[in-house]
Amino acid sequence: MTDGRRGAVDVVDGVLAALSDPTRRQLLDVLAARGEATATTLAERLPVSRQAVVKHLAVLDAAGLVSGSRVGREVRYAVRPEALDATARWMAALAADWDRRLATIKRLAEAAERESR
Repeated sequence: MTDGRRGAVDVVDGVLAALSDPTRRQLLDVLAARGEATATTLAERLPVSRQAVVKHLAVLDAAGLVSGSRVGREVRYAVRPEALDATARWMAALAADWDRRLATIKRLAEAAERESR
């Protein structure tokens, strides 16, 4: 596998692993709606502690889904859509591949049915 392809696979793997947790998905939803927020603000909207939010944000950051920027004493987090876009493209290509396979199976089944008449 080429380095570029391996890198894309790593991005998708990281995104899917990060999104496997419902709390992290909630964090992304809140950030997408607000634009940006601090860990304290996010913790006020979720049933978890600020420390848990910080840990979840670290996972999302490592997957490339959020980024934090320091503003004074605060760190404000925002959604980074690039990794999610790459994952969506991978899923669309996978779906298209399955659609092609199923269309082939359908054509073969219909041809077999016509021949059996």
